[in-house]
Amino acid sequence: MGMSVTISGATEQDAEQILKLQYLCYQSEAELSGDYGIEPLTQPLDSLRAELADGTVLVARLGQEVVASVRGTVDPDGTARINKLIVHPRMQRHGIGARLLRAAEAALVGERGAKRIQLHTGQRGGGNLRLYRSVGYETVGTSKGDDGVTVIVLEKPAETYATTA
Repeated sequence: MGMSVTISGATEQDAEQILKLQYLCYQSEAELSGDYGIEPLTQPLDSLRAELADGTVLVARLGQEVVASVRGTVDPDGTARINKLIVHPRMQRHGIGARLLRAAEAALVGERGAKRIQLHTGQRGGGNLRLYRSVGYETVGTSKGDDGVTVIVLEKPAETYATTA
């Protein structure tokens, strides 16, 4: 590739690139579920800008291009929720998703005081499940989203993030 991928906090200037990447990355999930009205494909730019202002949003860059992103928040009870971990299809299987996930965990625990970390994935997300389990997540149940789609809920205690980093 010639360049290394760097991870940093997302800025307002990254919003459009993140949204375009999100749209690209969620096409396969929409196809699997037969639902192109899922939130990642319909999220407006203003909503993403609000997430940039209020939550933890990280990006991975190859040069100036945003090639991956992840978002997270921490609830008042100390539960961090990681979502929308996306990696450009041409950059997948190079460890970028795992690096980005670990960076998000570190930020949510270290900067926002999370006590446990949760995320979810579609029931057909075999590659996603392998990634999450490889960094210490365990299935704790299932949940139905507002759109009626059932997802697998995974969790790990916050103190374990460093041991899997």
